[in-house]
Amino acid sequence: MEGEMRQKVSELPDTAGVIPRAVRHIFDILEARKADYSMKVTFLELYNEDITDLLALEDQSRFPEDRQKRHITLMEDGKGGAVIRGLEEIVVYTPRDIYSLLERGSARRRTADTALNKQSSRSHAVFSINIHVKETTVGNEELMKCGRMNLVDLAGSENIARSGVREGRAREAGEMNKSLLTLGRVITALVEHSVHVPYRDSKLTRLLRESLGGKAKTCIIATVSPSVHSLEETLVTLDYASRAKSIRNKPEPNQKTCKSVMLKDIYQEMERMKQDVKAAREKNGIYIPHERFVLDEAEKKSMREKMEHLELSLEKQNKEVEKFQGLYLAEQERRLDFENQNKDLKVNLESWKGKFLDFQEAHCRTNMLLREKDFIISNLLCSENSILERAKDMRNNLENASGDITVLLNKLERQAKTEAANEGLLSSFRDELDHSLRILHDRVVGSVCEHLKLLESTNEQTKSYFLAKTESANQLERRIEKAKNMYVSGVQCMKELADTLRQQSIIDAEQMRLSISTHATTVDNFLATMISEAEQILDDVLKSTSELKELLAFSAELQQTGLKRSLTSAQAMSKTSIDFFKNIRIHVARLIKLMEQNQIERSSKLLEFENEFKEICVKDEQAAMNKIAAILSGLTAKKTTMVSAYVEQLNERYSEEQKHLNLELCNLQQSSDNGKDELVAYVGVVESQFQEDMSSHAKLNDQMEGILHQCLKKGGHSASYWSHTQSSLHDLCKRSIMEADDFIEERRNKNENIFQEKLMSSARNDAEFNAITSDVLTSSKNSLLLDHEIRKMIESVSTTSSDHLELLNEKHSEGTESIRNISSNCLEKDYMVSSARLFRASCNEDI
Repeated sequence: MEGEMRQKVSELPDTAGVIPRAVRHIFDILEARKADYSMKVTFLELYNEDITDLLALEDQSRFPEDRQKRHITLMEDGKGGAVIRGLEEIVVYTPRDIYSLLERGSARRRTADTALNKQSSRSHAVFSINIHVKETTVGNEELMKCGRMNLVDLAGSENIARSGVREGRAREAGEMNKSLLTLGRVITALVEHSVHVPYRDSKLTRLLRESLGGKAKTCIIATVSPSVHSLEETLVTLDYASRAKSIRNKPEPNQKTCKSVMLKDIYQEMERMKQDVKAAREKNGIYIPHERFVLDEAEKKSMREKMEHLELSLEKQNKEVEKFQGLYLAEQERRLDFENQNKDLKVNLESWKGKFLDFQEAHCRTNMLLREKDFIISNLLCSENSILERAKDMRNNLENASGDITVLLNKLERQAKTEAANEGLLSSFRDELDHSLRILHDRVVGSVCEHLKLLESTNEQTKSYFLAKTESANQLERRIEKAKNMYVSGVQCMKELADTLRQQSIIDAEQMRLSISTHATTVDNFLATMISEAEQILDDVLKSTSELKELLAFSAELQQTGLKRSLTSAQAMSKTSIDFFKNIRIHVARLIKLMEQNQIERSSKLLEFENEFKEICVKDEQAAMNKIAAILSGLTAKKTTMVSAYVEQLNERYSEEQKHLNLELCNLQQSSDNGKDELVAYVGVVESQFQEDMSSHAKLNDQMEGILHQCLKKGGHSASYWSHTQSSLHDLCKRSIMEADDFIEERRNKNENIFQEKLMSSARNDAEFNAITSDVLTSSKNSLLLDHEIRKMIESVSTTSSDHLELLNEKHSEGTESIRNISSNCLEKDYMVSSARLFRASCNEDI
């Protein structure tokens, strides 16, 4: 059913089976509809009525008895179908995922070698594909459609006598035949429209309940064999398929579930579970709600009644099963007896057929012998007459041959003399040939020895080469491991440095925030002190003006002394104001100097940090290997650039804040200078007015009242001016603090982002470096393995060559010996007169 699935291109091969084509068709339809779907698969095996999950991860315990078996339960779903608890569902996204899972599960199926099949399946398998598709209706309501396709591979029925299985395998075959027999009974009951269909007699029929007479569409593929030896199995399978074809299913589309309905069911289930948990926590004797307890008791009662009824029916069915099993076993025994008798009869028939053929052959041979004897007798009679005639002819010929023999003897004498001369020549030729063969043999032996020495030296050189190659490969592995450790330590140092920099930046930001808040508090305290002193001075001025008014009312004579006193107080006030403004200028200068010192300290700290960071990066670059120098230098340059940019931004920000603060301080200093100038002008006016008042009393009174009114007015203006200055400075401090906090928070977030980017880049670099090192190690190991293979090949070639040389030496020795024997035989037998020939010549001479 699987066929060929291994093909890199998207199209399926021609040898693909039903399962790959069905999977490809499903994915093509879903992709064409552009539907929002999810797909899960399960793969189970039914072996000896036990369900096994073929996709579950194996328990890698050391001993098999320590491994825990996955608990899988087959249950009814209440709708005429079956639900399997404990199966592992795996989400798939492509057909290739399904093919890989199918191959992994098929490899774990139980198979065995029998006399009929080398890979006989010993279990049934069910591969299920569950699909959930989300659709949107006209009213934008989401619906969920569910579908499932079961791909079932049934193990074939097995004849124990023919398959040759024993003991455990025989039990497996019995379980398979039992489940298939139950399936046949279910099919028969469905075809005959029986009232009771025995689905529950086997787990296989329970799994296939929806496919057999249920609400699903079913397609059955019957596998048969064209061999005449499997005729009985083929007929049974075709009858099986014909009966299954008569089953009538009633397919129905799956229920479309609304999203709101699903959520409602989920919420109800959650509420029920919450009530159970609440009841369990209270522990009032009943750990579940009372209504649920009543329902459970009613369900338990009905279940007990059902169980009793089912037990009775089961007992009845067990009795029937035992009866049928006894009949089945008896039939099996009878069938085995008949088969044994049939085999014996076949053997006897074959033996009698052989004997009959032997008798036929013997009869044919006897007839042929008789015919040959008759033919020989007739030929003998004819040959006897011809022999008599030939004897007469031979007598005449012998008389004629006696004269010829005398002539022949003369010729033989001459030939004997010639052969005696040839014998001397042949002996000399044999000696020369023997000498030449010895020389050739010595040369061949020397050549073979030289080749053997050359092969030994070649083997030694190859061994030394491979030892050097192995040592260099080991050194390369050690260097790569050392480089990897150095790189890991460098990356760890960089991470620690980044953490240190991060902590240092946080500490610096906190210190800067504390210093700014301290400066703002100092400025506020200073302004409050100055305002209190100014208010005290204004109060003194008001008191002095009131005293002047009282003195003017009492007596005109005291005006001169009052004027002198007011002049003195005005001079004191001017001096106090001048001292006040001098103090303001001194405090402002101190504040500017303090901020400049803070700016210089921050700049120096940042420069020190930048220099230290550059020195560490340079040291890390120098410590790294040449192979990763480019990567580390790029990373260091990037980090240095980022740090420099960050330092420049901080410097620019600090310079802007310094400029802004200097501008505000300049404004404050300018306002203080203006006040000082006004006070100086005021003192001059007071002195001129005092000189004029000395000349005229009336004029002095009028001018004095105007001056007092002006003083009061200016005092009010000064108070409003100082309050405005205080509010503006307070707002400035708040704004500076807020800007500094925003800047610090922004820098902290940027530093955090930079730190995360560095961590990600370092992780990527680690992965790339590990991949490079693993590739280098793999290539070196592959090269070493290739060298070992070449070494083995050279050793085999050298061994073969040495064997060939030894064989050549042996063959050459044998060849030279054979040449000597042939030459001796040729020279002695062919060219020398033998004693038998001389004997025949002497006999003829006697005749």
